[in-house]
Amino acid sequence: MALPTHARRSVYVILIGTFYVTAAIAQHESAGVFWERVSQTPILAPQGNGWESAGTFNPAVIVKDGKFVMLYRAQDANGTSRLGLAESMDGIQFVRQAAPVLSPEAQYEEDGGVEDPRLVKIGNTYYLTYTGYNKKDAQLCLAKSTDLVHWQRLGVILPAYHGNWNKGWTKSGAILTTRVNGEYWMYWLGTAEDKTDQMGLSRSKDLVHWSEVTQTPVLARRPGRFDSRVVEPGPPPILTDAGIVLIYNGADDNLVYRTGIAVFDRKEPSKLLYRSETPVFAPALEWEKVGQVPNVVFVEGMSRKKGQWLLYYGAADKYVGIAQSDSLFPAIVASKKYR
Repeated sequence: MALPTHARRSVYVILIGTFYVTAAIAQHESAGVFWERVSQTPILAPQGNGWESAGTFNPAVIVKDGKFVMLYRAQDANGTSRLGLAESMDGIQFVRQAAPVLSPEAQYEEDGGVEDPRLVKIGNTYYLTYTGYNKKDAQLCLAKSTDLVHWQRLGVILPAYHGNWNKGWTKSGAILTTRVNGEYWMYWLGTAEDKTDQMGLSRSKDLVHWSEVTQTPVLARRPGRFDSRVVEPGPPPILTDAGIVLIYNGADDNLVYRTGIAVFDRKEPSKLLYRSETPVFAPALEWEKVGQVPNVVFVEGMSRKKGQWLLYYGAADKYVGIAQSDSLFPAIVASKKYR
């Protein structure tokens, strides 16, 4: 039976709209990278001979009282990590505090330290997910604060070697700040049986006790692609009208780290709607290619400034860099849904 005229017109409009969105994605993905660097030099670099002498990298950023506040991983010459704090009025030029705000104290942080922060604000409380490393195990931990300076540890929230598919360490907890179906959701990194690092998903009612959602990785590695070896959450995901947008860090078989985008269903956070075919950001500058670990851009912080997204990343496990974009991923250009 032939469709009525109005129905045929609706189908035509949908097909045309799909064509333009697909074309926009293809155009941007053919270029491979579409974020623009704000600075051609690091905005944070190691200094002195103390707690941040070997590396300053992998930052989390949040806006508090009109200031951009950054928590960043700092390493000393022995490889022990602490979290430093820096502030900025413009989101680009940061002034550091003289002392770290979080140093290893708990048994699960001993000797290795506190690493790779992700930072969210829920209500009047700041929640910090970080990796506790004791030179033997790396485990996903949680702390909370009301001022970003004084932190109360809430312990290991995803123990190593436990889970539906995880057989190793746990890291990189990216929490969605808006409840979905009455619960909080967190994307995280675990190690599968084949020793590759992939992405899991857990949910919680209180942010402290988490239960795993899927029996297999929610975002798996893709052999032969830029994310064939590592698929690791970046900054906390953003809930939009069209879905949950998650920036993630992918590494290939040579451990070159590049950046991808995934979008999950806003009512079903385990349902994948979109994933980058090619990276949106990749190592290009000398200080992104040479450092403690070569060929790494690792995005962990994200903020908004005058219609621009500011993306903060660790470079070569030694420096902090900053990039910007009008939109979070290519389809935005056509659909406008994620602006």
